[in-house]
Amino acid sequence: MTSLLLGIIYLAFISLGLPDSLLGSAWPSMYQELGASVSWAGVISMIIAGGTIVSSLASDRMTRLLGAGKVTAFSVCITAVALFGFSMSGSFWMLCLWAIPYGLGAGSVDAALNNFVALHYPARHMSWLHCMWGVGASAGPVIMGWAISGGAGWHGGYRLISVLQIALTAILFLSLPLWKKKTGLEIGDFIEENRKPSQMSLPEILKYRGVKEVLVCFCCYCAVEGTAGMWAASYCTLYRGIPAEEAAGLASLFYLGITAGRFVSGFITLKVSDRNMIRLGQAVGAVGILLVMLPLGEIGLYPGLILIGCGCAPIYPSIIHETPANFGADKSQAIIGVQMAFAYVGTCLAPPVFGMLAQYISVALYPYYLLVLLILMVIMSERLHQLTIGRNS
Repeated sequence: MTSLLLGIIYLAFISLGLPDSLLGSAWPSMYQELGASVSWAGVISMIIAGGTIVSSLASDRMTRLLGAGKVTAFSVCITAVALFGFSMSGSFWMLCLWAIPYGLGAGSVDAALNNFVALHYPARHMSWLHCMWGVGASAGPVIMGWAISGGAGWHGGYRLISVLQIALTAILFLSLPLWKKKTGLEIGDFIEENRKPSQMSLPEILKYRGVKEVLVCFCCYCAVEGTAGMWAASYCTLYRGIPAEEAAGLASLFYLGITAGRFVSGFITLKVSDRNMIRLGQAVGAVGILLVMLPLGEIGLYPGLILIGCGCAPIYPSIIHETPANFGADKSQAIIGVQMAFAYVGTCLAPPVFGMLAQYISVALYPYYLLVLLILMVIMSERLHQLTIGRNS
């Protein structure tokens, strides 16, 4: 039964990744039909991110009230309804309205699933869980491209993903009894099985030793991931002179590195702690950034983009998985919810900031911008581990 529940959680994370890359892949076909500007995709993206931040902050209260299983099922259901709304929209303002539940459905399920796996499963499953997100994020554009080329258009692509999400919602509701049976805790002696999750307000959370550091670390990580993925193609075309159609394929090397890296990381975690997985990822990411930065041509660019992705791979899951160890199992749901919110702040703000730098200074700043964010992330993560070393040593 435990294996069945784990399979359902993996499936839920594939579904979490499916909608994340749809807007970018569909927008070239959407904006002219809607009479919108190319840049207006950023408005929809920010509305989605805003909803995700709100639901992440509310995830602790919702999970304590309903449980991780029901929060996951209801959140996926909300996302499915929002995707169907997108498929029926014929104007930009309708997309903006449907973007609100679109974002609200993502934050709570992300925080609830991450905390559930951090508490109940070994570290390897956290890496593979986020690998499944990569599978979903990679499959979304493929499904959308198939729908557009097949004549169903972007409406049909959103509708198909919505149907898949509805099917998953039914599976999740049927699986609710399994969530109550999963009580074995497998991540170490620091968890006290009888401790109930404590209710904490945001000011209380921020006062807790090490929380500010982990939030900045998380924000910097997602800033690196978001900026690296969004601006890779533009950097390759505008600065390296690579044709746009080829550059689009090069941008996928970053996501390939993340997906493959998280699969491999699951095995490495059998021998390496969360803390050292974070350090390993940061070191690999630094090598990748340096390869992109140095004047080595395509010999450095291609493996550099892959290594940046591989470096990102273990950081996010490892920070999440060590949260109960750093702060206590009773506080992990509240803190992970705030971590998710700061993650989306980094994803929402850092890429547009670099866009302004690229427009008014130069897109050549791409690897330097990533390096600055990485250095700040390293400083914060090391500070975090110094502050929490007594709790999980």
